[in-house]
Parts: sequence; C-alpha cells; structure tokens
Amino acid sequence: MTASADPSAAVPPELAESRDIAEVPAAEVIASAAVHLMSAAAVKCGLAEEGEQLQDLDEARKLITALAGLVTAARPDLGVHAAPLRDGLQALQRAFREASREPDAPGEGPGEKLTGPV
Repeated sequence: MTASADPSAAVPPELAESRDIAEVPAAEVIASAAVHLMSAAAVKCGLAEEGEQLQDLDEARKLITALAGLVTAARPDLGVHAAPLRDGLQALQRAFREASREPDAPGEGPGEKLTGPV
C-alpha cells in the first residue's frame, strides 16, 4: 500500500472546496456576500465608470433592500465588519436618493424600513 504525502490529493474537488469554505469564519462569508450586493447596487445606482448607461434604479432598490436585510440581521455577528458595511449601505441609500427623479419619502427608500431613514 502506498500512502500519498498529501492526504487532500485523493479528495474530490467538490469536497476540497467545501473544506476551504469550512475554514472561513461566518462573519467573513456574510461580509463577502454583502460586498457583492454593494458592488452590484453601486453599478445599478449609476456609480460605475459607465455611469448612467448601467443605471437601473428598480434593480438597485432590490439589491439595497437585500443588503439592508443582511446587514441588519447579521449585525451582532459581524464584529469588525459591521461598521464598514453599515456605512457602505448608508452611502448606497444616499446615492439612490440622489439618483432618483422623485425621491422616496423618508423611511420609504430602499432598505429604510429595516434601517431607518438615511
């Protein structure tokens, strides 16, 4: 019997990926998901280099609301990630309000029912 020096060499790729994600703390997985939502929302708010060409405020509203729900629900567990994510969310809410032709009433903007008015 020959034993491999690297026990992970016999592990199928699907399990190797699971092992990698298993080593990542939950707060970092949540923060990573939040960053993806933030990036997509920024593009949809027209904040990308292409600006208004990619702006889609209906899509931005959905992304910002999802981000607000995630950040609000996970806040106690986010540790050092909580403040920057909250700040990023608030910046996106302000950018959305500025980009809107008819701004929502206070408390009615994307995610504001979860976070309060910006």
